[in-house]
Amino acid sequence: MSAALPPFPGPGTPLGEPELLQLGTAGDEPCLRADAARNRARLLDAAARLVAAHGAAGVTMEAVAAAANVGKGTVFRRFGDRTGLLTALLDHSERKFQAAFLGGPPPLGPGAAPVERLRAFGVAYLRRAIDELDLLLAAEPGPDRRFTGPVHRLYHGHLTLLLRQAAPDADPDLLAHTLLGYLNPPLIHHLVRQSATPPARLETGWTDLVDRITAARGGDGGRGA
Repeated sequence: MSAALPPFPGPGTPLGEPELLQLGTAGDEPCLRADAARNRARLLDAAARLVAAHGAAGVTMEAVAAAANVGKGTVFRRFGDRTGLLTALLDHSERKFQAAFLGGPPPLGPGAAPVERLRAFGVAYLRRAIDELDLLLAAEPGPDRRFTGPVHRLYHGHLTLLLRQAAPDADPDLLAHTLLGYLNPPLIHHLVRQSATPPARLETGWTDLVDRITAARGGDGGRGA
């Protein structure tokens, strides 16, 4: 994980735009030798193939070693354990997603109205989550860490900032938790896989929730950062 975050600001504290986080060890990839970087990419490619063929349950250290034609010890040295391997698989897409909502083009990135950015955030996350649902479920933290991990806190801070701009009279901290509950991977799994809910319906439900929350709190959709 990257360096520890400062204490999360209270409801009345001004929020700046959150900074990009990463799931893996800070500075890990840039420090790798060329051959180590190639080996890491080879192992992740093998793991991705296993996920595509068998789901996240098929990703074991032994299976990845066999698929990459390396010794099992090589996989353990590179990733530590299965959780580390799954985290590394998610790391690349997580960085891309963060870069998109923190500094990419609008409406997901800066330059659009806060309400538009809130809508775009949920839609983008839902699409990513459905594509990577097995990995997200396998990497889901336990109840003691679910709301304190760096990535969740980044998402919460981002939505809090947008809600503060879109609905100044609201409690942005609590409403951000409400919105993130809609994007909970186990809930997405239940709706999409167990209840056969069409993804388009989830996206419509997200935008409707955002619009109702911001309209009820006097949001005017004004231009944001």
